[in-house]
Amino acid sequence: MIEEVVENIYKIEIPLPNSPLKFINSYLIKAPERNLIIDTGMNRKECLDEMVAGLRELEVDLTETDFFITHFHVDHLGLVSSLLTQDSMIYFNQPEADRLERIRSGSVWPEMIDFTRSNGFPDNELEEILHHHPGYKYLQLRDPMPFHFLGDGDTLHVGDYRFNCVETPGHSKGHRCLYDPRKRIFFAGDHILNGLTPNISLRSAEENPLRDYLASLDKVYPLEIELVLPGHGSLFKNFKTRIGELKQHHQERADEVTSILRKGNKNAYEVASEMSWEISCDRWDLFPTLQKWFAVGEAMAHLRYLEDMGRAQKGMEGQKIVYSPRE
Repeated sequence: MIEEVVENIYKIEIPLPNSPLKFINSYLIKAPERNLIIDTGMNRKECLDEMVAGLRELEVDLTETDFFITHFHVDHLGLVSSLLTQDSMIYFNQPEADRLERIRSGSVWPEMIDFTRSNGFPDNELEEILHHHPGYKYLQLRDPMPFHFLGDGDTLHVGDYRFNCVETPGHSKGHRCLYDPRKRIFFAGDHILNGLTPNISLRSAEENPLRDYLASLDKVYPLEIELVLPGHGSLFKNFKTRIGELKQHHQERADEVTSILRKGNKNAYEVASEMSWEISCDRWDLFPTLQKWFAVGEAMAHLRYLEDMGRAQKGMEGQKIVYSPRE
């Protein structure tokens, strides 16, 4: 489905097969000199067919089109290799370009799996992850990629729009948003969604993504924004209200995790199994393995945050990391 949301900005819904998110919102900004596509969908035929049909309907010449990728997750980046031409530029961020190089080297997935194993994820279930995870199955990029890196405060001009790049780590390490202060519109990627809570997952001992995410929410709160164009779900206008709801959600999650820890030392897998989840499964053992992966990632993020806040402490039981409350 194609919709002109404001003048010369079009939303193209790209399907995400077998994903609870259903669609990603890809945005096209048409301009006399160079068009800009913001996020693309996965490297799958279903995504490519919908994107090509949408661009054909909008009479877009890809040789006159560049790309802005909010972050490296496969539903936002995966299709770009199939769309770019020799004249295209991809606006991206340095931290996640570095991570993509490490993914290409083969080091990232084994490290993430080992870390998740140390947090209690069973080996027999971990073996299934690479068979099901879209980030492993559908990330195929050209080498080299024509990246042009944007940092916090850098500007990007597209037709009548003048965007400031805003660093918003949390959902991913290098996540970027675009903000036009004159038009008061905000391309949010997966930083702020309407009716959905962005997944905030911990994948290495060095990170604290929930702390970063909450700081990023505080960072963008003062911006004067009339319309938010998110990566998933519907467009919305209640920007500051939504930030308050997201912060409240994570406070409640942190309190829930603390209550679980009061029952005794637990690893992240055990904590996740007792947390409340909006999924159509009656019991934890019925969760699809991939959903357990995301749930445990969120549990790890909240445990790391509680440790940093002095509300939990980390220890070891055998080869597993466990947490207990620090009252």
